[in-house]
Amino acid sequence: MTERPNILWYCTDQQRFDTIGALGNKFVQTPTIDALVNRGTAFTHAYCQSPICTPSRSSLMTGMYPSRLHNTRNGNRSFPESVPLISKLIAENGYSCGMIGKFHLQSAGHRTEPRLDDGFNFWKFSHAPRDDWPTGHDYADWVREQGADLDELRNSPSRVPPELHQTKWASDMAIEFLEQQTPGTPWLLNINVYDPHPPFIPPKDYADRFDPEQMPGPYFQDSDLDQQRVLNTVDFQDETRSPEEHNAKQKQADYYAMIAQIDDQLARILRQLEMTGQLENTMVVFTSDHGESLGDHGLMYKGCRFYEGLVRVPLIFSWPGRIQSSQQSHSLVELLDLTATLLDYTQTPPPSTLQGKSLRPILEGSAKSDHHRDFVRCEYFDALDPHFTHGTGSMATMYRTKRYKLCVYHDHNLGELYDLERDPWEFRNLWDFPEYAEIRNQLILESFNAHVCLTTDVGSERIAPM
Repeated sequence: MTERPNILWYCTDQQRFDTIGALGNKFVQTPTIDALVNRGTAFTHAYCQSPICTPSRSSLMTGMYPSRLHNTRNGNRSFPESVPLISKLIAENGYSCGMIGKFHLQSAGHRTEPRLDDGFNFWKFSHAPRDDWPTGHDYADWVREQGADLDELRNSPSRVPPELHQTKWASDMAIEFLEQQTPGTPWLLNINVYDPHPPFIPPKDYADRFDPEQMPGPYFQDSDLDQQRVLNTVDFQDETRSPEEHNAKQKQADYYAMIAQIDDQLARILRQLEMTGQLENTMVVFTSDHGESLGDHGLMYKGCRFYEGLVRVPLIFSWPGRIQSSQQSHSLVELLDLTATLLDYTQTPPPSTLQGKSLRPILEGSAKSDHHRDFVRCEYFDALDPHFTHGTGSMATMYRTKRYKLCVYHDHNLGELYDLERDPWEFRNLWDFPEYAEIRNQLILESFNAHVCLTTDVGSERIAPM
């Protein structure tokens, strides 16, 4: 097949993997995303390369591990200029490229995030749904054009109403982009809504749909408090608490309400594609940059941990008639592989720096869906700001095979080891168990080798033997 599809790439912020009805969550309301699952392929074990926004998003936009890219922190002054963004490469290959919402490859604190050589000819920026940026915040300008004040709305009892919400604005901008496209020219649209990122403040209309008392609550055992006390000097955005102290069921209800609004607004974009005859040749990709603890193990929000809810994300591809439908692949996948897949389908030559592996063979049924990688990696290197988000400079890595997960907190001489076949929600840390010492040591060696081989920057191109 030589035809190049349009790409609708919808990326939420801080959405866990287990938040989709068609993939087993009976408490959410996600009919639009469910339809994508039923019409396409869902990768149920997709892992981000960092549990923090900037390194994860930088990895997605370059196809490189954050440490190889040298962009591991939130709040960075700049972005490495020598590394090409895939949007730039795809644009140079004949695509019309648009970006809506959050980008966050460098700091958006005290300034609007500066543009990079990104290849986007359509750019509608909104780092977060706050009125913190005097210029360059397209969403806040749009709210003002409607005669409203964003800060007043956020602090009102009914919160920001659906018709003025950033998620709705993103769909409006997406429809505007689609209306501007020239027939015959393929396009890529990267939509990055802020939800379901905290604070968990959905519009009241959506919040009222979810009863906290009916929520299942987090994955938590009393032993989690002891485990987190061991790790209490390792970076995290919030303090360890019981589910009751976190008010975890209320936060879960609000989190699901935010996802329900995302689902409704994604439906608007898909309807526009159908109305304009573009749906048939559009690959829809749904994912998130990383997950959310949501009370699991006594933790809320994100930081230097690698529990499933925090590092495992949705990854769904839908292109009816072109890729496998109603397929759920349980193979280990990294978001780097999404990067490689986008380059593959747009027929864009990959840069020499690309570290992902295209998922196209699984999507099209030419490869078995039960294996893609032997292991996946995730990194946390001094990612949180010490002045605002409880960062202390922690350094840690995760190495996950089909059965085991190894987490090493390198600057604290601490670690976690979980047998995910027997303990899928990571309640029993086997790190210090004598009978698991051989497995632990073998995984430490494998993890170290992977880190050295995959993240070492060996310098510029070799041009001579000396």
